[in-house]
Amino acid sequence: MPKRDYYEVLGVARGASEDEIKKAFRKLAMKYHPDRNPGDKSAEEKFKEVKEAFDVLSDPNKRAAYDHYGHAGVDPSMAGAGAGAGFRDFADAFSDIFGDIFGTGRGSRSQVYRGADLRYNLEISLEEAARGTETKIRVPVMATCDACGGSGAEAGTQPVTCPTCGGYGQVRMQQGFFSIQQTCPRCHGSGRIITKPCSHCHGEGRVKKHKTLSVRIPAGVDEGDRIRLSGEGEAGINGGPPGDLYVQIHIKPHPVFTREGDHLHCEMPISIVTAALGGEVTIPTLDGQAVIKIPPETQTGKVFRLRGKGIKGVRSREPGDLLCHVVVETPVNLTERQKALLREFEACCKEDKHHPRAKSFMDKVKEFFGQ
Repeated sequence: MPKRDYYEVLGVARGASEDEIKKAFRKLAMKYHPDRNPGDKSAEEKFKEVKEAFDVLSDPNKRAAYDHYGHAGVDPSMAGAGAGAGFRDFADAFSDIFGDIFGTGRGSRSQVYRGADLRYNLEISLEEAARGTETKIRVPVMATCDACGGSGAEAGTQPVTCPTCGGYGQVRMQQGFFSIQQTCPRCHGSGRIITKPCSHCHGEGRVKKHKTLSVRIPAGVDEGDRIRLSGEGEAGINGGPPGDLYVQIHIKPHPVFTREGDHLHCEMPISIVTAALGGEVTIPTLDGQAVIKIPPETQTGKVFRLRGKGIKGVRSREPGDLLCHVVVETPVNLTERQKALLREFEACCKEDKHHPRAKSFMDKVKEFFGQ
């Protein structure tokens, strides 16, 4: 079959600009690309036809010859001469297609990388976590070199275009119908070569610095929570955007309280007398002090709940509670007089009605041993 007109193949007018030709080629190549049409022979043939048309019309010399002599002016046997520029244009558009399909393309040639995210461990007190605070931290980061402005070249000089890849950062090897693209071995993908590296950063474009930042800790943060400081991470490479800094919260152990979500727990020691006869005990809270009334005959382990005396979490509507766990304290360092009084007291309390838990326990022991 005779070949179709190349302008007709691409669907453009004879006076179409270079950009219009590239745009038409990208659209059709994406439509008929074999990877998008596996096993479709018709699509494969159309893709080859589109490629052939673009290979001619993207080269000014070939296009001029085609406009004057038609297909005879661009005989394949003569295509080797002067094909360099056309191949570069074809490579440009073909790279864009692969970028659209596979997420690569022209952007990859510049090798611009986002800076790394950083983590900073910040230790605060329970009170600071509950009420919120603002503090300053000093963070080591890789920052843009001020001497060279991040270019990596000594002041007064500029990086030069890599002669191996022509500044593309990629080189291509033709293998049959496809061209294989890989990172340029000379410039390592940057597209530039630094002939005189900056003496401050040794050509890296970044230097290690310490910067002081102000961090606002919201009220109610808990162990392991993270605060994101956008753009405060390491500087990007080749002008890429900076990363973020994540401040991870760690709460110091508290001498009185332990935290469980929005609730606080504490142990409340009371004397034997207070436990037996009842009374009042003053306990601390994060907001001051509170008084708890101890009923008579209170046992170790009883829990008193003070509602709203815990912590209001970052995502909570109401504050948690303070749970006070009673611990009946055994007296120590007794005098002989005190010991005698306790023995006298014990002798008066031999009846089971004064020690119901002990009686219940002994009954269970007897039952266990079958007595």
